[in-house]
Amino acid sequence: MLLTIDVGNTHTVLGLFDGEDIVEHWRISTDARRTADELAVLLQGLMGMHPLLGDELGDGIDGIAICATVPSVLHELREVTRRYYGDVPAVLVEPGVKTGVPIQFDNPKEVGADRIINAVAANELYGGPAIVVDFGTATTFDAVSARGEYVGGVIAPGIEISVEALGVKAAQLRKIEVARPRNVIGKSTVEAMQSGIVYGFAGQVDGVVGRMARELADDPDDVTVIATGGLAPMVLGESTVIDEHQPWLTLIGLRLVYERNVSRM
Repeated sequence: MLLTIDVGNTHTVLGLFDGEDIVEHWRISTDARRTADELAVLLQGLMGMHPLLGDELGDGIDGIAICATVPSVLHELREVTRRYYGDVPAVLVEPGVKTGVPIQFDNPKEVGADRIINAVAANELYGGPAIVVDFGTATTFDAVSARGEYVGGVIAPGIEISVEALGVKAAQLRKIEVARPRNVIGKSTVEAMQSGIVYGFAGQVDGVVGRMARELADDPDDVTVIATGGLAPMVLGESTVIDEHQPWLTLIGLRLVYERNVSRM
């Protein structure tokens, strides 16, 4: 089985693939202070609960694919693969890794690995032109051309960042649970904040995607819009432009990149 690891700024998502099927997944907090040994213990604890894997770390794992937006965590995961999975082929997404997606960006090294991986999966699953909206620490919008090229995108503050900023910077406001309110017009401070977050971000998605689609294709209706990320469900029911919801888009992209590189190793 293939172990895929997507390290984000706030959360790390792990997925276990049996062929093309994701059979297990986990979400843990991203901690840049964790050492390789601590990460190995954490992986052993998670995977030890799966009936298809053995008790020893690495049993049943035939390959590993990793992308990370936190360099220190990537460094430690590289050490994990070397020390604990030495005989298992591992693909770490970094410059020189074959993705199959040309990057049309002024400086390709500036593009986060997860955004390229999302483009890989979007192009494979839905074809271009497409826009991926990833609801993570930041809300990112990434454009894939009809030829399958990554052509650029938009970065905006994420939902959780916005909630925290309101609680820190506004004296009479506090951090709240991100949930859909009963009505758009809030009857309490909490409901008013929830409404601003949910409907504000839905409006942001509709506005940004609409403008991107007009630049990306002669007919904006030809553009497929895919939502992913842990907080995507909060906006799905309110946005009018999202066509597909694929929560495992990045993990699927990692599987595809692994398959495109492992034969070269």
